[in-house]
Amino acid sequence: MPDLQKSRPAARARFASIGSPYFGIMLAAMAVVLILSNIGASKGVVLGPIVTDGGFFLFPLAYILGDVVSEVYGFRVARRAIFTTFALSAFASLCYWIIIMLPGFDDEFGASKQAALEGALGPVPLIVLASLLGFLVGQTLNSWVLVRMKERFGERRLWARLMSSTGVGEFADTLIFCSIAASVIGITDVGTFLNYVVAGFVYKTLVEFLFVPITTAVIGLVKKREPSYGQV
Repeated sequence: MPDLQKSRPAARARFASIGSPYFGIMLAAMAVVLILSNIGASKGVVLGPIVTDGGFFLFPLAYILGDVVSEVYGFRVARRAIFTTFALSAFASLCYWIIIMLPGFDDEFGASKQAALEGALGPVPLIVLASLLGFLVGQTLNSWVLVRMKERFGERRLWARLMSSTGVGEFADTLIFCSIAASVIGITDVGTFLNYVVAGFVYKTLVEFLFVPITTAVIGLVKKREPSYGQV
């Protein structure tokens, strides 16, 4: 009797083109989330024994959106989204620097506003450098792992590729980001730094794991509404 497992053809990985409006909406959301999280990350936050930053609740959303783009559109499109988001975040940082350098009013109110801008947005270029390098490496690994697993298993085991890609991507991202950003937000000792890295990685990964059912539902919805899905 023939071995059905061996004779069964491997499931083909299906993707969509970017002709519909859905990709543009997700790309815009990724960029906004990353830019806002960069601003929030300039503030150190202490939640009981956990040391983190003000962007902690935003950044996982960028990876969830990255998962949707990678699963629906494939690695090439995801890489394009990563580089576009990277460029927009860098542009935002340049704009902050120009705003700070522009001459302002020299009265007391103008001076206080200038000091507030420098305090809030002044550290952002370094935060952006940390975020961009972490995001570039982490998101690329996240997308690569997810798409490679999809090419192997087809439409099956979506939950497994979401969780596996998240673990790899978030670890690389968190380690790179925290190594550069720690001194910017005032972390100077090894113990606090390790707290920052471990807490950030565990938190971001857990959030994405908890959101797997929602991410799966969103992916299913986009696949159904994307006319070209399965034709690429």
